[in-house]
Amino acid sequence: MRERLLVIGRGIGQVMFQNNALSGLLMFIGILCSSWTLALLALAGNAVSSLTAYFFRYSPNDIRNGLYGFNGTLVGIAIGVFLRINLWSILLLIIGSILSTWIAWLFNRQSKIPGYTAPFILSTWIILALCHFLFPSLILPPVNIIPEHVPNFLHAFSFNIGQVMFQGNLLTGFLFLIAILLNSRLNVAYTIWGALLPLGMILLPTTNITEFNAGLLGYNSVLCAIAVGNNSIKGVVWATFAIILSIGLQIGGMHLGLPTLTAPFVLTVWITNKVSAMNS
Repeated sequence: MRERLLVIGRGIGQVMFQNNALSGLLMFIGILCSSWTLALLALAGNAVSSLTAYFFRYSPNDIRNGLYGFNGTLVGIAIGVFLRINLWSILLLIIGSILSTWIAWLFNRQSKIPGYTAPFILSTWIILALCHFLFPSLILPPVNIIPEHVPNFLHAFSFNIGQVMFQGNLLTGFLFLIAILLNSRLNVAYTIWGALLPLGMILLPTTNITEFNAGLLGYNSVLCAIAVGNNSIKGVVWATFAIILSIGLQIGGMHLGLPTLTAPFVLTVWITNKVSAMNS
């Protein structure tokens, strides 16, 4: 039982690259502070993905380290964000979490392109497309958001971190930050940089203040900074490049009306790794 709980904890922590069950627990508490429903769905997706990996006898070490749980965690949360919660959406959560585990396994079979959160993205896009054409009543209607005209830098900074797991809650973002600090001072430094740099978008007259305050411009940047950054000066430079590129991809995707999820992060890191390899 203890080992299973550790696997679940690491599966949550690995959403932000933290192979630490205590970090995962603190992140779970952060989600719980924002929404108990999303917290339970995160656990469900994590458990289904991890159990699927056990059933198909995927790498025990990868399972133990939460590498098959974090995509399912995100799938579970996404179900609660985009769909009405009922028997059908829970069934889709199970299907999506299983699918994300299989896609993660396919990525793990090769070494050229790291999967990151691509299994979550692909699984969620498939579910949303399926619902759009076959079960439109499952999809939640758009939330009526009151336009904001004054930037709130504290909220934007915290939400840039919290929105990695769809959480627009001030306390949640800072709990995520503490969770990362418990595991890695280097990662927390890059998390702060990834959350701070997008705040510069306020200097552009075309920036949507509502999206800015909600953290929608910066959550991919946080993941990019952690994924690309290291102890060297080059690491800082490449992390900065990745942050800027991810912001551009996120804005472009939102303007097209796409559910971008963490696709800008994945595409950005793939591009950054390729470019940095060519320049090394």
